[in-house]
Amino acid sequence: MKKSPVPSDIDIAREARMLPIEKVAERLDIPTDDLEHYGKYKAKVSLDFLNSRSQAKPGKLVLVTAISPTPAGEGKTTTTIGLGDGLNRIGKRTTVCLREPSLGPCFGMKGGAAGGGYAQVVPMEDINLHFTGDFHALTSAHNLLAAMVDNHLNHGNALGIDPSRIVWKRVMDMNDRSLREIVVGLGGPANGVCHESGFDITVASEVMAIFCLSQSLAELRERLGKIIIGYTRDKQPVTAAQLKANGAMTVLLRDAIKPNLVQTLENNPAFVHGGPFANIAHGCNSVIATKLSMSLSDFTVTEAGFGADLGAEKFLDIKCRQAGIRPDVVVLVATVRALKMHGGVDKKDLLPPNPDAVLRGLANLEKHLSNISGFGLPVVVAINHFTSDAEEELSIIEQRCAALGVKAVRATHWAHGGAGTEELARVVAELAENAPNTFDFLYPPEMPLWEKVRTIAQKIYGANDITANNQVRAKFNDLEKAGFGNFTVCLAKTQYSFSTDPALCGRPTDFEVVIRDVKISAGAGFIVVLTGDIMTMPGLPKVPSAEVIDIDENGRIVGLF
Repeated sequence: MKKSPVPSDIDIAREARMLPIEKVAERLDIPTDDLEHYGKYKAKVSLDFLNSRSQAKPGKLVLVTAISPTPAGEGKTTTTIGLGDGLNRIGKRTTVCLREPSLGPCFGMKGGAAGGGYAQVVPMEDINLHFTGDFHALTSAHNLLAAMVDNHLNHGNALGIDPSRIVWKRVMDMNDRSLREIVVGLGGPANGVCHESGFDITVASEVMAIFCLSQSLAELRERLGKIIIGYTRDKQPVTAAQLKANGAMTVLLRDAIKPNLVQTLENNPAFVHGGPFANIAHGCNSVIATKLSMSLSDFTVTEAGFGADLGAEKFLDIKCRQAGIRPDVVVLVATVRALKMHGGVDKKDLLPPNPDAVLRGLANLEKHLSNISGFGLPVVVAINHFTSDAEEELSIIEQRCAALGVKAVRATHWAHGGAGTEELARVVAELAENAPNTFDFLYPPEMPLWEKVRTIAQKIYGANDITANNQVRAKFNDLEKAGFGNFTVCLAKTQYSFSTDPALCGRPTDFEVVIRDVKISAGAGFIVVLTGDIMTMPGLPKVPSAEVIDIDENGRIVGLF
């Protein structure tokens, strides 16, 4: 008998019996009048309703993070969704909070961000494509500011902006390496002032970071006004407010700032809102959506981008600090396959059982666990279980975690949805409600910026020290003198390693973090520290997903995951 093929994510999503979005909203007691419908299955929640919940007692917050990412995959988003369904199954009113996917990765290599298997948010195709238009609004707001900068130069440059010191580029929500460095204003005076510029991807825009950290339209407008677009010839900063651009930018974002409500395959509520780049920014969904969810739910399950060294640290030190929230428990996701890669096994050799490789790879898991415990937070390990995992390999993870005083729970949400996370949900609920929580930030705001970076590199990454040339060191001093010393730090590096070398898997030691540049995100309230070869405009791979994405004769999308 021929074995039936495993259904694809899109096949599973299409078989879902979705509820009308007002029925999903009823589960959170959101009145229909406070929904702004985008078809049958998507809606934005009004700011009036958001404001009415500002004094509500918040529910528990669960942060899902992971070991250092590998090509084998860890399943952080899938686990977040599956755990949300599992908590609902055991009687906890739970909402999932996720970032919106970027079109660049969807048509490039990474794929979407709506989960997978039987742990998805739907309508999956809409979420992974244009959704409610938030990213288009963000792109327009960013590029409006760029247009106003060039227009100011063209009409006399009253602010004295130095064209060679403009730092505000353009953005688009697509991978396109050829746009990283461009020259604008070619063709003579009628086309403006000639100067160098470039494109970043929309999710790397400071507008996106500001959008996800702001808690009201008024705060959004104020933060946008603080954006530094460039400098005068005597190196004085010029802001968006000086160009009188922040009001119009806020107008473009007036609807986008309202949280998007969708549902899981099991018809549980999910907010999918915002999507900052997890290197250049803090890599979390919007504060507005998270706090709204916490005001409506017993439990809110959210995730942070990349591994716990990048994602969780930024979630805790940037988002939680600015939003005045804290997680009640952290879930650290790991897979046998990923641990084998951290143990030195090539991707093509992952299927045969290899307990020794798992044992070696556990060094990566242990470092992440140590980091989370260092924040004073209770933690549980979720083993994202695959049918190819050998019992001996799974037992090694469980035994090592037990020796460290941490519970490790197998989860089969990809194959079984919420039913595959019920045990994990019970452990998470127990820890959130009863475990000691002595959460504190990694560093105080008054610590000098250089020392903040050193603290992250040494305590979170395990580096010996940080280094930079004199020019970069001078930038740190300039930022301190300019009054930005109390800002938090967003350290951008490869997600694949604790070090800045993506080839160093596991738990590398005896390395330094070399800082190649530092930039200010004045509106977002943090400085961005660049290391390695981090790109703010990705390129498409040799064989991009766009080559297989198509539409059939019935108008249905094919090839989308």
